[in-house]
Amino acid sequence: MFNIKHPKSYSQKTVPLVYERLSRKFGPQHWWPGQTRFEVIIGAILTQNTNWGNVERAIAQLKKNRVLTPLGMKAVSQRRLATLIKPSGYFNVKAKRLKNFIQFLFKDYDGDLNKMAKQPWTVLRQELLNVNGIGPETADSILLYAFDKPVFVVDAYTKRIFSRLGLTKKDVEYSVLQELFARNLKADVSMFNEYHALLVRLGKEHCRPRPRCLGCPLDQICFKIL
Repeated sequence: MFNIKHPKSYSQKTVPLVYERLSRKFGPQHWWPGQTRFEVIIGAILTQNTNWGNVERAIAQLKKNRVLTPLGMKAVSQRRLATLIKPSGYFNVKAKRLKNFIQFLFKDYDGDLNKMAKQPWTVLRQELLNVNGIGPETADSILLYAFDKPVFVVDAYTKRIFSRLGLTKKDVEYSVLQELFARNLKADVSMFNEYHALLVRLGKEHCRPRPRCLGCPLDQICFKIL
């Protein structure tokens, strides 16, 4: 475990610099894919422990069977729902999580996502975290991408990249890393959206468990602590 301490100015400069370099390298990412607010929410739950290609196949099945609406998902049985989302993996567990979310949506908001969107995001975040099966990353993905709330999403790519930049420990807590972004960036929904998507892109193409540093836009500022 490394333990590098930097002056506060390092993070103040580095966090925005990473965004600038990734933007220049990769351009706009147009993330999160989804035609409706509900589709984005369902995708955020389904993407747990799988890749987006599998989620797309599951969502296509839900659309084909007219289940990709709050009422449609409420009406379908959990067993049938599990069958439809099978491509996403862990389908029985995820079907239960989807049903948990639907129960919350109808119990607290009468099934109305527009009503949910009016809730202060700090309150809504805690409500989402109280839904069994929804953790911080999923809750924040829903807040940022479905409801346009200024919340930075942290994932495994973010942890890996920023530990190699010397700004965090490898096992940094979610809230601690999230605070790093909140402290050094303006609360801008569009920028938070793009930044997270760019980190995912970097993590897939360069900052892998065994990194591919050639051509990486962060190569000159990375400590390469593996």
